[in-house]
Amino acid sequence: MSFFRIFGGSIRAGEEVLNAERDKTERLAHLFVEQGKEREEVPMLHAGDIGVVTRLRDTHTNDTLSSPNHPLIMDGVAFPEPDIAVAVRSAARGDEDKLSLGVHKLHEEDPCFVTEYVPELGQTIARGLGELHLEVQLERLKREHGVDVVMEEAHIPYRETIRGTAEAQGRYKKQSGGRGQFGDCHVRLKPLGRGEGYKFTNAIVGGVIPGKYIPAVDKGVQEAAARGILAGYPVVDFEAECYFGSYHSVDSSEQAFRVAGSLAFQKAAENAKPVILEPVMEVEVFTPEEFLGDIIGDLNQRRGQILGIQPAGRNQKIRALVPQAGLYKYATALRSLTQGRATHSRSLHGYEELPASEVQKVSEAAKQELAAAR
Repeated sequence: MSFFRIFGGSIRAGEEVLNAERDKTERLAHLFVEQGKEREEVPMLHAGDIGVVTRLRDTHTNDTLSSPNHPLIMDGVAFPEPDIAVAVRSAARGDEDKLSLGVHKLHEEDPCFVTEYVPELGQTIARGLGELHLEVQLERLKREHGVDVVMEEAHIPYRETIRGTAEAQGRYKKQSGGRGQFGDCHVRLKPLGRGEGYKFTNAIVGGVIPGKYIPAVDKGVQEAAARGILAGYPVVDFEAECYFGSYHSVDSSEQAFRVAGSLAFQKAAENAKPVILEPVMEVEVFTPEEFLGDIIGDLNQRRGQILGIQPAGRNQKIRALVPQAGLYKYATALRSLTQGRATHSRSLHGYEELPASEVQKVSEAAKQELAAAR
């Protein structure tokens, strides 16, 4: 069923209308008005009426239907942004395709319900307007699409980096009859500024490593960096400089130097003062003044840093930096604190070093996830 409102003119049952945005026509074979749980069929609807039609082929939420002789596209409804995110998975193995199809269908009907698969996290993330909204949608998945869904806490996309400079030799030698494998490189790691990513420098002089093998060293370093140092998270914001090495005219190969580059990174990274970085969100909370104290206290408990408070109409706006790990189900907590009268928005501010008190907890959780995946 599709509910619609008529803003101008009238429509009769059986008439053909145009969806100008998609350049498709629809025939409204039967018109209904909703009467509680019942639907009453009517021959005609006028401006201001809210009607119901069934079996539209190419029309979705927020589309405009107009006369084919006067194509028109109206501004759509401005839906609120989702303020809660959880991970979802099918309870039964083999239901992944049914889950993907079901959530896509639900999003078409309700734009406030958004899902996406995040390869880095290995999870499907569902976003909505609070826990109740998500619970209703997941119940619909079970009832209408036959998919039983488990709701979980979303993983945090941590990163790792280095704070010091270190260097190490990566030497790979393998002989198993016939042609062997040999690669030898010296790599120096240096920290870069936050957000600068990764840089590779070729500092080889005198041809101690042929130029054709240098990209393999670079690739080996990047592969090792993707596996992490402390907790298995990608390493970012560092420079790798290949400055010395050796090769064998017969046994050297790109594969051997790739392995050597990986070994050099692993050895050097352990001595380069590695640290874990956590994503920090910039949060804006709009609240009546009477709840300011409770909200600030709650943000402090979530390791939040208050940036400022300023008037916003009849409300107050609180700006704060809060680790993403501290914002799980924050929308629900905020409603409880403020009798449902406060709202919030968030955006990624950047990555900051994880406090020492949290490092062991994050590392242990990462090891458990890795063990469970095996």
